[in-house]
Amino acid sequence: MPGAATSHISPHRARLLPPILRVLLVASVGGWVSGCGVQGTPHPPRLERPAMITNLSVVQVGQSLAIQFTLPQQTTEGGRLTKPLEVEILRALAPEGAGVAKLPEPEVWTRLVRNEWLPFAKGNEVLYPAHLSEREFHDWRGHTLVVGIRTLTRGFNRRPLESDPSNFVDVNIYDVSPALAGVHCTVSESAIEIDFPPPTRALDGEQIHDLVGYRVYRSPTGVPGTFLLQGEAATPPYRDRHFEFGKTYYYEVRAVFGTPGHLAMSDPSPAVEVSARDVFPPSPPQGLSSIYSAGAVELLWTANTESDLAGYNVYRLQDHNPERVNKELVRTSVFRDATAPPGQSLIYYVTAVDLSGNESKGSEKVEVETK
Repeated sequence: MPGAATSHISPHRARLLPPILRVLLVASVGGWVSGCGVQGTPHPPRLERPAMITNLSVVQVGQSLAIQFTLPQQTTEGGRLTKPLEVEILRALAPEGAGVAKLPEPEVWTRLVRNEWLPFAKGNEVLYPAHLSEREFHDWRGHTLVVGIRTLTRGFNRRPLESDPSNFVDVNIYDVSPALAGVHCTVSESAIEIDFPPPTRALDGEQIHDLVGYRVYRSPTGVPGTFLLQGEAATPPYRDRHFEFGKTYYYEVRAVFGTPGHLAMSDPSPAVEVSARDVFPPSPPQGLSSIYSAGAVELLWTANTESDLAGYNVYRLQDHNPERVNKELVRTSVFRDATAPPGQSLIYYVTAVDLSGNESKGSEKVEVETK
């Protein structure tokens, strides 16, 4: 018919069409049946309620609380936590005169999302400084603050899934001193001495109370966070005897307040750098004696006991002018001077030299006749 659309299918294609349609139909039905086979009961999202923290510790440092704990890695059911953790710091003020026996219900002091606590974490360990405002510090001085920690994740519709509260720590709030000033170090042969003036005023400007001593911290680099407790002193100075010459150290000092079990500290003093250079010579050798035999002068003395001893130098006086007669350091406490001129009266003395090149004063002199 004129104008009608005409479709031309070859006899070969006409024979192939029915099998292709049958294959497509079977594949479609098979996929639908297979999809129905794996369709099970829908599972709700896995709930990740964090396990409880059990190792909370809290120390007052200046006008802040140093709060330290280990982040949980598992849920209450023993599974692995995968969702971001938030941290809640709980606190309650113990009623005056009643202690913690009648503690009110702890409330959330501050809440930290991951980006807020992460800068204070090393691995799973967190050391967070919770700063007290001027009003809080003024009102809580002399009182007991009870502190706890709780973590949480977010579930469906961001519903919080909270852990049980951690162990609670009671913290007596003291009016500690400001950071110590005027710390200086002096190196001696046996110790690095760290000296400083005691504090005279507390943070609130009042006279010092409850000062019990000082803690000295040391670092090999001076980088914040690398200072470790080196020792304690009831009064200044503190002497650090565990050091090595040739190394540089950095020291910080904190004043300590309170009673055993309830201690608080001032903020650290500015770090003081000291290079432990060995400028201390050994002791002069003792017991020098001499004898002329077989054309040479034999010298003998008592060996020095310094651990850094390198050796000895031997000097001969002629016309009151000392001349070193050994080309290299003498390693033992015996020396034979085969260059001694015969027929003269010679005077000898010996010095000790350490590994840093420091030379001692001369020993007692001995006189020998080369005849």
